[in-house]
Amino acid sequence: MATLLLLWTVCLLYPGRIQGSSAVSRVFVLKGEDVRLEVQKPELLRGDILLFSWTFKSEDTVVGLPYNAEPRVNKNYTGRVELPIKNYSLGLKNLQEADSGVYTAQVIGDKNHRVAEYNVTVQERVSPVNLTVGSVSSSSDSCNLTVTCSAQDSSISSTVTCDTQTCSQEGGERSEGITSDASLSVYLSSTSIICNRSNQVSRSEDMKKIEHFCPRVPASTSSHSWAIIIVVAVLVVVCLLLVIVGCIVLRLRRRRCQTSSQKRPTCESGSHS
Repeated sequence: MATLLLLWTVCLLYPGRIQGSSAVSRVFVLKGEDVRLEVQKPELLRGDILLFSWTFKSEDTVVGLPYNAEPRVNKNYTGRVELPIKNYSLGLKNLQEADSGVYTAQVIGDKNHRVAEYNVTVQERVSPVNLTVGSVSSSSDSCNLTVTCSAQDSSISSTVTCDTQTCSQEGGERSEGITSDASLSVYLSSTSIICNRSNQVSRSEDMKKIEHFCPRVPASTSSHSWAIIIVVAVLVVVCLLLVIVGCIVLRLRRRRCQTSSQKRPTCESGSHS
C-alpha cells in the first residue's frame, strides 16, 4: 500500500515524465456537455503494471487506477469524472472552456508509455446571425442587391447580381480555420441568400428569398418549368411508342391475311371494321 501511495504521489507531481508516444485525436465539445475519451487498446492492470492514469496538460492527474485497488480521483475533478471507468476510458461531465487541452492516458510499470492522447476543445454555441438587404437596384433585365450578414461580434457584406436566368455573388466569403471560435459567411443557394455562422459544435443561419427583392428572377419558377417540359416530353414519347406499336400490329395482321387465302374474308371484314 505504501508503494501505491508513493507512486500516486509521484504521478501527481511529475505526470509529464512518462515517456512514449501516441497519435493525438482532436475532439470538439459544446460547453456544458459531456465527453468520453476512449482507449482503443485497453491496458489490463496486472502485476507488471502498477498504475493506469489520465492526465490533463501533462500537469494534473485527473484519475489514477492502481493495480488491485480502487480508482483515485483528483479532488479538483470530484463529481465530474464518470465512474466506474470502463475499458479505462475517461468520462468527463459539464465541460467548460477551461477544460480545453490535451488529455493523456498512460501506464506506469516496468515499461512506462502513453496509450491514448486527445486534444479537447470546448466551444460555446455560436450567437444568432441577422441577414439584411441594404439596397436594391433593378432594371428590365437585371437586379443588384447589397446584403450584410451580421453576428454579435462581426459582420460581412456581399453584392448579389441577378439576370433573368442566374444570380452571381461578389465577396461575402470568410473562413477563419479549424482552430478559430467560429466562421462567418454569406452565400447563394438556388433561390436564396444565406447568412451562416458556425463552429465545430453549432451553427446559426438566416435566409432571404431572392424573389422577394428581384421579382424578375425566375429562380422559384424554374423548377416548375422544367417539370412541365419533362411531362410534355414523356407524353410525346408515349404517343410515338403507341403509334409505332399500332403500325407494327397492323402490318403483321395484313401479312397474315395475304398468306392465308382462307382467312382473307375474315381479315378483310376485320380490317374494314
